[in-house]
This record gives sequence, structure tokens and C-alpha cells, in this order.
Amino acid sequence: MSASAPLPPAVPPSAAPPTAAPLLAAPSSPGPFALLNDEPVVESGADLLGAGRAARRLAGLLVASRDSTPFTLAVDAGWGMGKSSLMRLVDAELAQAPEVHTVWYNAWTSTGADALEGLIKSVLMRFDRRVLRRGLQRISERRALLRAVRSVLTVAAGPLGVAGLVDELWRSLSVNSQARNEMRGAIGELVQEWSQTDDFRPRRLLVVFIDDLDRCSEETVLAVCEAVKVYLDVPGLEFVIGCDRSALAPNGLLRDLSPAASAFMEKIFQTSYRIPVPDQRGVREYIDRCARAVGIDQLLDERLTTLLAERSARNPRRIKRLVNGFVLEATLNPMWEDFPPEAVVRTLLLQYFYPDFYRMVAGAPGAGVGDVIAEFRTYQQVRRLLRTPQSVPEAELPRVNRFLREHDLPEQNLSTAARGETLSRLERQLPSGFPEMVSDQEFTSLIEGLVALPRSDELLRRLREGASLPAPVPPEPAPYVQARPPQGQLYGTVPPAWTAAPRAADQVLRGVHILWVDDHPRNNETLVNAFRAAGAVVRIAEDSQAADAALAVGTPTMVVSDIDRGTNPREGLEHIGRLRREGRYTGPVVFYAGRVTPERIALTQQLGAHLTSSGPEIERLVLRAAEGQLPPPV
Repeated sequence: MSASAPLPPAVPPSAAPPTAAPLLAAPSSPGPFALLNDEPVVESGADLLGAGRAARRLAGLLVASRDSTPFTLAVDAGWGMGKSSLMRLVDAELAQAPEVHTVWYNAWTSTGADALEGLIKSVLMRFDRRVLRRGLQRISERRALLRAVRSVLTVAAGPLGVAGLVDELWRSLSVNSQARNEMRGAIGELVQEWSQTDDFRPRRLLVVFIDDLDRCSEETVLAVCEAVKVYLDVPGLEFVIGCDRSALAPNGLLRDLSPAASAFMEKIFQTSYRIPVPDQRGVREYIDRCARAVGIDQLLDERLTTLLAERSARNPRRIKRLVNGFVLEATLNPMWEDFPPEAVVRTLLLQYFYPDFYRMVAGAPGAGVGDVIAEFRTYQQVRRLLRTPQSVPEAELPRVNRFLREHDLPEQNLSTAARGETLSRLERQLPSGFPEMVSDQEFTSLIEGLVALPRSDELLRRLREGASLPAPVPPEPAPYVQARPPQGQLYGTVPPAWTAAPRAADQVLRGVHILWVDDHPRNNETLVNAFRAAGAVVRIAEDSQAADAALAVGTPTMVVSDIDRGTNPREGLEHIGRLRREGRYTGPVVFYAGRVTPERIALTQQLGAHLTSSGPEIERLVLRAAEGQLPPPV
């Protein structure tokens, strides 16, 4: 799979839109929308990120190095950064070089030992029938078989096509361990005969492209590397392998290798080309072209484009997935029929790139904060007033003091000397990300644009009431994750700490008892049902008294609690504090609250408890507690 999908050339205003492929049309107004594909770039004209120049130079190096074969070059980059596109462009450049031939092998399509056979056969298939027939005859003669057997083999091979000859060769070369020992020499002879042209100038070169190696199982990776290094390491062959080298490191996909196997892997690649991250200008042009292709170009202003570029780590494939996510959401979710398309873009960008803030906007469990966007915007204004060298204007004092009272702070002496301390105390009561986000120009622009949309109040109301939106696009698809998640994944992305344990979640949670204390239990139904389905016993308590009664019956494996309960914004903290002091419960506690503030973090740490607003993090903590491996809070 490639990162840089081929995109249409820019269409001049006077040009008629193409009719053969709707994807190429650039709508003049929002909608109708289209989707981007994810195919590799195969022509330099479709390259938007500068891979064409690198491809020309790499192709030139490969051609100039034909006398240095065999060798292996790694095209090294993370998921979605354009490995396949660069390799396809190199292939296109090699097509112009004399006596250079190529073959492609996608390692992800094979498993285990089949990968070794598949790769070797893919190489053999590139030779002409004459060379294969002679090679088959040499093998039979070398083994000094009985003349009758040899005659039958030779006659049988006579009418075979290339595919049949390759199958016969493979059967002959892999029949037993002795034959395998001869395989490299036999293949070397085939390559030598094929590569020698009539005048031997230039010598034929076969470049083998292997893609997606880092998405394979350990067994497949080792089989492919065995084929490359043990059997195909012969003059006349060059290998270009697309992979993330870090994924193939001993602490990555191949973490269970023996020292000898790790040393073998180090010998596979003679050199690597690391694809650089696209520069700011290139990735912005890429986003603009993607946006025009799908019909959302008028919805992305400069700030949103910058946000999309930087928060996606300038990853081309991630950008395309996000753009397609906008289109699908705007097209299929009936919620957006009442709002302009820009509302989709801004809401999903908020969800994708600022998930903690979005959870508060969307009424996360135990949030208890009302309109968090209004709170943030007021904080912006109050912060500006408290940081200015001048005195706070008399007209602004009521608003500032009202905001302080809302956050459990008494009215302050807002003299110049006291304002810094007042702001520091206020920020301890606010969500932890507020001080950083207020300086994030892309975030503030995103929020201001969202608030300025028609019917924004109605949109935010629906979000607070739990409007249905898709799960955020993950950084990379599950098949690419180096440590594959076990069966039984419950709610979200399983982190490395969990993947290190091979047991499934339903095995770990069977018999685990969770006491879940929350005065709004419906907020947690998805997680509670998932834990129960995995074998855990979950008892719900809607207040401290019900929790105390449950604890009197039996001690749970862990307690999950809210913080803001009833009319007391600290009831959850105070309840666990009483249990700790009285020795009635000393086990693991996780506070699940929509609002994470510096003060709450400090208070939960004093109680030896964890605090999170994330569903996947709750899952991780519950699983670790069930295994008796819950780390101390940080």
C-alpha cells in the first residue's frame, strides 16, 4: 500500500471537468463529495511530495551499481510515508534503462514458508523459457539420475510453459536438504545465463521490489530474508525492500529472535534510504490537492490546513484517511443535514487532534462542566486580563470574579502583584490542557470558527447529548501495529504494556470483581458491558452509601469511581479518602472523570489512585489491575 495516492492534475477554471472519473472533478461549491483512493503513485506527474526526484537518483544508482550485485537496499519509512510510491516511481524510471528488468513481490500476501517459495518463484518467473529449461536439465544431470528418469524429466519439461518450468525447478530444488544446499548455485547459474546478452554490454540486471515486509508476521519476515540472503544472493540481482527498519528491530516485530538470528537480520540490508518527512510547503500543496479532489477545498482555511498538516505528522496516508473521514461523515451521518459541511470538518478535527478536549465538549463521563468551549473562551479573556501589565478595567472585574467563584476561588485582590498567583491557582482548577491550548493558534482558530458557524449552539448541544460520531482515526491501522493486539480487545487501542501479555482479555478478566461508583451509570454502559462480556463481575453503586454496602459484602479487585457526584464536586475523592483512612479498602482505584485538572491529579496521587478521562485508558488500567501489575500513579 502506498502513502501518496495519485491525485488529479489541477484543472484550469476554463477547462471542462473530466467525465470518465468523477473523482477528478473539483466541485465549485461544497458537495457533492468524492473519496480518495490509496493506490501508489506510479507516474512522476502525480507526485506531489518530491519523491520523483529521489526516485530518479535511486534508479540511477541501481543501474550504475549493476556490477556490484548482489546487494539489498531498504526504503525505510514509517507507515503511510510513501514507501510504495517511491518504489513504484523507481520502477518507472528503471523501465527507461537498457537491459534492466524488474519484478514485484508483496510480502504481505504470503505467510510463513510460503513466502520463501513465493519470492523465489517470482524471481524465476522473470527468466525466459529457454533459460529455465536449460537450468532444469542441468539440475537433473548434476544429480546423476538414471537415464530413464532423466529422459522422462527432460521430455516432460519440453512442452511446459514458463509457469510449469518454474514449478518443476522449485520441486527439484526443494525436494530435500541436499537439494536446498544446491539451490543458491543453481539459481546463480540461471541468473548468469539470463543476464549475459550477446555482447555482454551492458549486463542484464534484475531488480526485485519487496513491499510491506514490516506488516508481516515474524515467520514471514524471516522466510523472505532467508530467500534474499541464502538463496537469491547472487550476481545480477538487486533487492529494494520497503519497510520500517525500526519495526524489524529486535525490540519490535522480531523481539523474540535469538542472538544468532538477530545477527543474521543485520546482514540483510547493505544500505538504507530513509524517506524524509515532507516539508511544510509540499504537505500543504498535498492537502490542497486532496481537498480539491474530494470537494472540501472551500472548507479548509489556512489555519485548518496547518492544523491538518502538523497534527497528522505530515503523514500522507493519514491525511487522506482524515479527508475521506470528513467526506463519509458529511455524506452518511444524518446529523449533519442540519449544519453546513464546515461543521463536519471542524468537529472531526477537534475530535481527531484534541481528543481530551472533545470528550469534555461531548459530555464525557462525570464532566460536570457545562459548556467547556464557553469556559475555555472565558479563560482566554481572563488570562489575558490577568497577564496584562495594566490594571484590570473596572468594567471587567465582575466577569473575572464570577469566573473565579465558578472555580472555587474567592474574589481576589487583582492588583498587579497578586494577579500571577491568582492565575496560577485558577489554572490548577481548569483542565490540564488549557494553558497549552490557549497558545495553540490552530486550536484557538478551530474553536472560534466552530463557534462562528450558523446554529453552533444547537450543534454543541447535540454533541453534549451524545450525538453519534465515528471513532477517531487511529495513527495506523491494526495490521501494521508491531505488537498485534490479542483477541478479546474491549474498547480501544491496546497499548504496548498489554500486548506484552499473550493472554486474551476474556481470560484475564474472568472472575475479576469491579465496583463502579457513579451517580450517572448510563455514561459507562459501553465499558461496563464490554467488561462483563469479557468475564468480569461489575457491580454498580450510584452513591457512596451504596458503595459502602457493596464493600461490606466483599472486597472487589478494583474500584472505578467518578469525582463530581450530586452537589459535591469532590465526593468521589472524599469517599475514597475515607475508605483509605479507615482501612476499609486499600486496593486499586481508578477515577474516571471527564475533567482532568492539575489539582485533581495531585489529589488522586495522594490517594494512590489513577485518574483518566479516556475509555481505552480505563481498559488498560483494569486489565493491568486484573493481572496484579497496575503501576503506581504518575
